[in-house]
This record gives sequence, C-alpha cells and structure tokens, in this order.
Amino acid sequence: MTKKVELVYPPGEVHFVGDGFRVHNFIPSRYGLDMQRMSPFIMLDYGSKHYFSPSTHARGVGVHPHRGFETVTIAYKGRVAHHDSSGGGGIIGEGDVQWMTAASGVLHKEYHEESFSAEGGDFQMVQLWVNLPAKDKMSTPKYQAISNQQITQVDLGDSGFIEVIAGEYQGQKGPASTFTPVNMLNAKLKSGAKASFSFPASYNTCLLVIEGSVIVNGTEDVALDNLALLENEGEEFSIEAKEDSVVLILSGEPINEPIAAHGPFVMNTRQEIMQAFEDFNAGKFGYLS
Repeated sequence: MTKKVELVYPPGEVHFVGDGFRVHNFIPSRYGLDMQRMSPFIMLDYGSKHYFSPSTHARGVGVHPHRGFETVTIAYKGRVAHHDSSGGGGIIGEGDVQWMTAASGVLHKEYHEESFSAEGGDFQMVQLWVNLPAKDKMSTPKYQAISNQQITQVDLGDSGFIEVIAGEYQGQKGPASTFTPVNMLNAKLKSGAKASFSFPASYNTCLLVIEGSVIVNGTEDVALDNLALLENEGEEFSIEAKEDSVVLILSGEPINEPIAAHGPFVMNTRQEIMQAFEDFNAGKFGYLS
C-alpha cells in the first residue's frame, strides 16, 4: 500500500540561532509537525543555502546545555566546529554528520570552523533533535563523529545513490547507533531518476528537498527547500528527481511517551524539567569554556 503525502510545507520565516545558524524551523513550530506527531524527531531546523561573507569572528552559538535527547547535525555546505563537556568534538565538513547524545546532560557550543569563517562561502545544514525514551534519558552522554567516507552508500547505478546515515536501505545499514528505530537517508538522484522506499506504516516519515526538486508517488511536486509529511498509512513511496536532487528522508518509530520540553531540555514530566534546571545550575553538566 502506498504511503501518501499528507502535506507539503514551504520554508517558513528565517530566524538566527546565535549569529551563525540561519534557519527555517519545521519541527515543532509548523502546523501538523508537533513533537508527538513527528516523534522521535522533535526538532528540525533547516539552514537553507546561504552565503556568509568572510569574517575574523567565528559565528555560531556559545555554551548552552542539553538533556534528554540527541542532536544530529548534517553538513551539506560549509564547515562547523563543535565542542561539548563530555569531551566530544571536532570539525564536521561537507557531507559529514555530527551525532551527539546529550542524554543525562552536556554543555555544548558550535560555530563556523575557523578557516571557513575566514574564507566565507555557502553554508547549508540540517540540525535535528532526536528524542530518547525515558529509560535512556539519563544515560551517559556520547558523541559519534561520522565522516562522509563512513556513511554507507547504496549504488543505484545511473540513477545516483542513497547515503544511509542511520537505519537501513535495501538491507544495508548506516553507521550511526540509535536508541530506537530511526532511518536517516540522503537520496542523491540524477535528473529523471527514481528511487523507492518502504517503512512501517506507523513510522513517522517526512522528506526535505535539499537540492533540486522531486515528484513523490508520481503525483506530488515537492520544490527546493520544501518538506513533505507522509501519512501514517501504507508503507511504500517513490521519489522521482525533476533535476539533479538531494533529498533528506527521515522515518522513525514513534516513542509513545509524554513529552515535557522547555528550552534545551526534553524530558517526560515537568518535575524532570525542573530537576534539569537545578542540576545545570549546580554545575552537574560539567565545564566548557
């Protein structure tokens, strides 16, 4: 049975996160894309392609805390440097992925990598927050630096290829370890190429057009920088590239638990949110200069 498109969203108003990340928020601010509907994907900020002029100051976001979820940054253009209080960090370049499990709590900062800042250039990123189930929210923080060379590539011949960051495609698994079933794929398709996908009907599924434009299921046009939400009925859908295209595909098993979210903390109850603020103020998230 076909998994149909429920809604297509154009990019909304732009806002800045810090002074380095110019983003359109899709999850959870847009109608029909709230945290429960899109679980386990509880935040999606899309930094559409934007030219940053050369700067002697590294633009970005200063030290801030996280608890209860994971942050995933996918770099399409530009380079980002990252550090956190659990010792994770490094530089993610074009095609790389940074997967940080905040879990019980980390301090974190991210900014344009020094040489990229000095040179300037196009910058394009996706940042996702992936929720954790209650049993794992207070687990030990960890960091997965996934270079483009480590990402599984499924060759589609003349059509292009599928990058498997997490989950699997045609039986080939991605390198990222996840706490619940998550599929995170980049479809890199040549003009006129088609690719088919299949996920359980219950999985919350969407796709974001990073480059080019596509037709979903032969009927629904999805333009550049638009997000298509798929229904929770049916399992299979197809994408046809109208021009050379890059499409981020997200599909995950929902975590059917209460969500209490406040700023950088995502827990199950208001009491746990209050505890997170207490622990942060008491210095329990470590130290990061």
